[in-house]
Amino acid sequence: MVKAVFPGTFDPIHYGHIDIARRASRLFDELIIAVYDKPLKNLIFSPEERISLVKKTFENEPKIRVVGYSGLTVSYCKQIGAQVIVRGLRVFSDFEHEFRMALANHRLEPDVEIIALITSEEHTFLSSTTVREIASLNGNIETMVPPHVAKALRQRLNELGEGQTVVPITSLRD
Repeated sequence: MVKAVFPGTFDPIHYGHIDIARRASRLFDELIIAVYDKPLKNLIFSPEERISLVKKTFENEPKIRVVGYSGLTVSYCKQIGAQVIVRGLRVFSDFEHEFRMALANHRLEPDVEIIALITSEEHTFLSSTTVREIASLNGNIETMVPPHVAKALRQRLNELGEGQTVVPITSLRD
């Protein structure tokens, strides 16, 4: 049985993530979507909220399991007996980052393989940062995220109010 891990922060999960996860689930016996708890970036949702949103997204997909994790991804893979890490590539600039991470992970755990799936064309522009920024500017995100995610994101942005800092300095406002 081949077990794969699709790690990420999923803040929030969007259709690009969902596309990669569903395609990966066809390749492996079990796909674990591993929601990282403490990334080095600002998040809008807590780990528990992100796990809940991802679980709801895949609630009817028996080959996909959603869990939270801490620490090195390759160490988590080793701990649960996963043989593969799944990553998604949207644009060429993603490749350099993912390539370096794959080499580092392979150095740490040579028995864990890394595969990258190219995103579907309609999702190449999608990132969680883009979704958060568009939502923060009251833009339409309905084609980018599932309805339950759009609702949760709008609710969180309302809670944060106008002074929130959920988007980077480079902005779509320009």
